[in-house]
Amino acid sequence: MASERWLIDAMNVIGTRPDGWWTDRHGAMVRLVDELERWVAATGEHVTVVFERPPSPPISSPIIEIAHAPRPGRNSADDEIVRRLRADARAARFRVVTSDHALADQARLLDATVVPAESFRRRLDET
Repeated sequence: MASERWLIDAMNVIGTRPDGWWTDRHGAMVRLVDELERWVAATGEHVTVVFERPPSPPISSPIIEIAHAPRPGRNSADDEIVRRLRADARAARFRVVTSDHALADQARLLDATVVPAESFRRRLDET
């Protein structure tokens, strides 16, 4: 089992493709979870995907953790990712996937590794 843990800034990964996701936000969220499940099944990684708000209708997964910010709002998923990093004594084991520079800076200050959303999307596509 992988020792690294991934924290995925969901909308950053979804936003890497201008495929009309904004017309069906929930559908894009479901597709991302499906892609992450396939990637986890192939790699054995531990993944938490963080949304800005709870998916409605809810999305569940038997192999990845689906999380959301306690309150929706600007940068709410970023704040939740930082909260999770601060709450873990071993933040250095995390890889944070984001294209947000402020979140990336905060994650690095907490010793996490940052992976750009665009390059992570390519990993998903290769699986």
